Amino acid sequence: MIKFEIEALNNNSRAGILNTPDGSIYTPVFMPVGTLATVKGMTTREIKELGAEIILGNTYHLHLRPGDSVIRKMGGLQKFMNWDRPILTDSGGFQIFSLAKLLNLDEQGVIIRSHIDGSKIKLTPEISIAIQQNFGSTIMMCLDECLGLPASRKEVERSTYLTTKWAKRSKEASKNESDVFKEQALFGIIQGGHELDLREQSMNQIVEIGFDGYAVGGLSVGESKEEMYKVTHHIAPKMPPEKPRYLMGVGDPADLLEGVEAGIDMFDCVMPTRNARNGTLFTSQGKISIKQSRFRQDHEPLDAECECPTCKNYSRAYLQHLFKSGEILGVRLNTYHNLYFFISLLKEARKAIVEKNFINFKKEFLKNFSRQ
Repeated sequence: MIKFEIEALNNNSRAGILNTPDGSIYTPVFMPVGTLATVKGMTTREIKELGAEIILGNTYHLHLRPGDSVIRKMGGLQKFMNWDRPILTDSGGFQIFSLAKLLNLDEQGVIIRSHIDGSKIKLTPEISIAIQQNFGSTIMMCLDECLGLPASRKEVERSTYLTTKWAKRSKEASKNESDVFKEQALFGIIQGGHELDLREQSMNQIVEIGFDGYAVGGLSVGESKEEMYKVTHHIAPKMPPEKPRYLMGVGDPADLLEGVEAGIDMFDCVMPTRNARNGTLFTSQGKISIKQSRFRQDHEPLDAECECPTCKNYSRAYLQHLFKSGEILGVRLNTYHNLYFFISLLKEARKAIVEKNFINFKKEFLKNFSRQ
C-alpha cells in the first residue's frame, strides 16, 4: 500500500514523498494526463526523460476502448502501455460533467451516451472500481459527481450528498479481492462547489469513511479564479496532514503555485498537452503563441532558461515553421517543452519549500511569467 511522508514544511506548503508499490513520487508533483493510455504524442521513454514520476489514465475512455477486460488480459495498464511507474486512474466522474450526454442520474449511478457510437454506458461506484481494478492502477479514485459551476446551493447540496454515498460504496467495492490482481490505493473526493461550509461537510464525511488519500474535486469547472483559490486555501489546510492531497484538473502555472501554497501535493491538467497542439507554449517569461508571424525569423530558443531538448536544439523560427506546416514533429516538440515546463516548475517549487523560500520563489516566478 502507499505511504506518505512529509520531508519539509514552509507555512502550508509541503514537500513529501509518496511511496507506492510502483515507485516513489516526490511531491508537490505534476501528473501528465494519459487519457487513452498515452500522453499524446509522447513515448513512455520520453515521459520518463521529462522527469514524470506518475501519469493519469481515464476510466471512461479506456473502458470504451480498448476495454478494461482487454487491458487486464494484457497484464494491466502499466504493461499495456510500457510504463513501469505509478499510474492514477480517475473514476469517470468528470465525464458526467464534461463529455457524454447524460441520460439518467440517480443514487444508483449514471447512464450516459458513448461519444464513440452513442450506446448506453452504465457507471456506478461498483462498476467504476471494477474497471479500475482491471486496470491495476496504482491509485484508484472514487466515483463522484463533478458539478459544473455556477450552481445553486440546493444543487451543490444534492451533489455533495451523492458523492458521499458513492464514496462509501466505492470503498466497499474496493474490498472485493476476488477481482484484484494487485494491491491498489483508493482516494476519496471532496466536493461542495464554492460553498465553504459544504466543502468542510464533504471533507469530514469523506475522511470519516477513510481513504489512502484525498482529492479536491469540482474546481476549474466554470467558477472564477478567485473562487477557486478561496476554496483551495480554505479546505486544503484542513485536510488530513498525514495523507496526500490532490487538486483535480488544475491548472495553469499560477494555479499550481497557488495550490502548493495552500498545501496541495498532487496536480494534473490537460493544459500543457492541449495547448501544445494549439501552438500555445509556456515559458519563464509567460505564454506565447508560436503560430505568430513575429517568430518567423526568430533564431532564439523558445525559452533561454529552459533545459529541455526543444529549447536546447531548436529555434522559435523552426517551431513556427513546423506548426504552420502542420508537421507532427512540431506538435511533439511543443508537447515535450510544455510538459517539461510544468513538471520542472513543481520540482523547483519543491526545492523552494525545502529551502524555506517558497513564497519568494512564487512571487519571482509570477513576476517574470506575467511579462508577455
